Amino acid sequence: MELERRTMRKVMWRLLPLMALMFLVNQLDRVNVSFAALTMNRDIGLDALGYAWGAGIFFIAYFAFEVPSNLVLERIGARLWIARIMITWGIISGAMALVVGQYSFLAMRFLLGAAEAGFVPGLLLYITYWFPRGYRARATAIFFFSAPLGNAVAGLLSIPLLAMDGIWGLKGWQWMFIAEALPALLLGVYVLKNLPDKPRDAAWLAQDERTWLEQQLASGRADHGTAWA
Repeated sequence: MELERRTMRKVMWRLLPLMALMFLVNQLDRVNVSFAALTMNRDIGLDALGYAWGAGIFFIAYFAFEVPSNLVLERIGARLWIARIMITWGIISGAMALVVGQYSFLAMRFLLGAAEAGFVPGLLLYITYWFPRGYRARATAIFFFSAPLGNAVAGLLSIPLLAMDGIWGLKGWQWMFIAEALPALLLGVYVLKNLPDKPRDAAWLAQDERTWLEQQLASGRADHGTAWA
């Protein structure tokens, strides 16, 4: 059906590259602490146990705030809440450059986990706002494909950023946290201005495309009771 092909082509090209880039940046900020630890642990007097606690406390906060985060997203809309998540985690990720010891490291890791909570589940929920059931597996696969790319990019960036040690009085790991926080902040602002919450908000869909998509999504919900079934 030409209307279906035209509509879903627009949805995929408008949303999936942006969502994949957002997830790539998320992975970048998620794993950079492991590269920073190569020199950061020595500089701030952090032993292996303290670092392990920092890794664990991130996920404690992440899981604790995950469900409340998605409830807020459902209430106020994806655009505002996902932008809030990205801007907040960008600020906190950059502020990781300020840690001076174990306690500040643990505090910042907890705050980062709380800030990022709900990001991935929120985007998976967002997929259900736009993709009928027959398209969700493909959309989700494309979204998750960016995760290993984020890990690879983090590894490549770590070398020149750590080599900036001593510039303007900052350590290389401090430059890493600052530089890799910027994409999250910039993308968060972009999302705030441009991400449509639902098909009815998409100016780039023609009226017949919008109507068809909303009907397909409503039909799926009526037939199966939940967005993911």
